Amino acid sequence: MRFSLGSAWGAWGAWGKARGSAQRWAGGRLKRPRLIPRTRRAQRRTVQALMLTAVFALAPATWLHAVADSRVRTTAGAPARDVVVVFGAGLWRGGPSPYLANRLDTAAELYRAGKAKVVLVTGDNSRTEYDEPDAMRAYLVAHGVPDKRIVSDFAGFDTWDSCVRAKKIFGVDRAVLVSQGFHIRRAIGLCRAAGVDAYGVGVDARRDATWYYGGVREILAAGKAALDAATEPDPRFLGRQEPGVAEALAEASAH
Repeated sequence: MRFSLGSAWGAWGAWGKARGSAQRWAGGRLKRPRLIPRTRRAQRRTVQALMLTAVFALAPATWLHAVADSRVRTTAGAPARDVVVVFGAGLWRGGPSPYLANRLDTAAELYRAGKAKVVLVTGDNSRTEYDEPDAMRAYLVAHGVPDKRIVSDFAGFDTWDSCVRAKKIFGVDRAVLVSQGFHIRRAIGLCRAAGVDAYGVGVDARRDATWYYGGVREILAAGKAALDAATEPDPRFLGRQEPGVAEALAEASAH
């Protein structure tokens, strides 16, 4: 393309005409979107709408705190239950992620303290190369929990699924749940909604980027939790009842 002074002036003139037309169409001035309403009534309505939106957004998190705060305990203060449930939290190089390892350490501590007889590990095994429950089992065995006292749920794809399956598939009526502090209230609220009399131990964690991400995510996940508790949908995979927990408890009683 050849450049000339004439073509430049021509482009400038075309732009000027287009700008002039837009200004004339707008009554001699360019209209810009107003972010702040002009009248006091409109401003008041905008503030009310924002406040109402905030209330609805925070209501699920408020519900979780209301139903779960009194049931969050320390390892020493957790009530004795036959079953402790550990939720998956991802794998790292084939083994438990640091966050999941913290949960499993707490579950092993509860077992050694006599607070639980059986550990139910629930996680994702939706594909062959990713097996949270087996990695969790191997970690617990390496840390002193007998293999016969560990039961695996391979279809705990999210917290609601894990809670419903603990109740309907494994027959768990009462349990101590183990997860990080930012997640434990949601776990307690959902397991109670699923029919499990649940207390929880919130595991301390280093406040790194994952911790902050988890805290923000919980605010958003609270909405889904409230919906799950209200509608009680079936898990992604339900299947038949499994005797693993009952058999592990019978084995524990025999010894």
